[in-house]
Amino acid sequence: MLHNYVLHVYNDDVRSSTAFAHTEQTQVAIRVHDLVKRYDALTAVDRVSFEVSSGEVFGFLGPNGAGKTTTINILTGLARSDGGEVWIGGLNCTSNTKRAQHLLGVVPDESNLYPELSGFQNLCFCGALYGMRRVARETRARELLSDFDLAGAADRKFAAYSRGMKRRLTIAAGIMHHPPILFLDEPTTGIDVASARQVRQLISEMNQAGTTIFLTTHYIEEAERLCNRVAFIVDGRIVREDTVTQLMRQVEGLHIVEVSLNSGSSEVVGLVSREFPDLRVEKVSDAQLRLVSARPIRAGAVVVFLESAGLEVTEARQVRPSLEDVFVSVTGLAVQEMKRERERMSGGGVAG
Repeated sequence: MLHNYVLHVYNDDVRSSTAFAHTEQTQVAIRVHDLVKRYDALTAVDRVSFEVSSGEVFGFLGPNGAGKTTTINILTGLARSDGGEVWIGGLNCTSNTKRAQHLLGVVPDESNLYPELSGFQNLCFCGALYGMRRVARETRARELLSDFDLAGAADRKFAAYSRGMKRRLTIAAGIMHHPPILFLDEPTTGIDVASARQVRQLISEMNQAGTTIFLTTHYIEEAERLCNRVAFIVDGRIVREDTVTQLMRQVEGLHIVEVSLNSGSSEVVGLVSREFPDLRVEKVSDAQLRLVSARPIRAGAVVVFLESAGLEVTEARQVRPSLEDVFVSVTGLAVQEMKRERERMSGGGVAG
């Protein structure tokens, strides 16, 4: 529900003269040092440190349970840390996150708007919680409904929205108060390809307009498209942080071939690995293999071998290395594991 949103008193004079001016003068929008969060014997966030520059899109990537959402909850004041320091917009928020909440917009991984209210009413209600005056919040609500291609559904109940429309309105609600820093938790999980593409475009446009964006996602290709820098987090620890450009240099010269089969075989990985020991063979699904090598791959020879083993190959295609290949290399997590995680999070849907 809406009480999960970060709330603050909206004041036009204070916001324009203090909050935004302070952020513009601060090159580092978010600074985290040795952040720790424990749940009994489990350390969910383990001495995490990073910085996010003003105006960039920073990706926080990792499997479910890695510590992504817990970190966001701490940074936005929804959870308390057990150690470490946090600065938001130059303000030390270690003991009082509310000091910086006027700078933040938060979009959770699941919608928390009221199903019985219309899109317009939901946005206006959010504006009221932010302390916006009636004329200001109604004007802003209409503006966002138009920008997010929801004007035609402004008076429709939120419960009747499609999943993609719900996601767009949830993002709109998070930026009602023009926050200079926006936290997006899994923004395209569980929505269709067209809606996901639209949400990504909205994220790009918000960033181009100057918004600093902290993004968590299971979709590593999404981070590759949107982010300036990314951090890989596994088991509560950051294992690598760099620009997307620098990370991609790690897979320069890598050759990858994806092979699709008519039917799966539990033995196929072992068969190919023994016949072609110079290849790294990954099982993407029961009927799809991913072959990786530092040298050009003789795809034809692999196809002939598979068919001689009684398996029908429907496709063999070369693909370019991606940020996902860097992630797999750095974290050791298998492609198949990440694919299962995406499918679980999307409920079987496609986020594109």
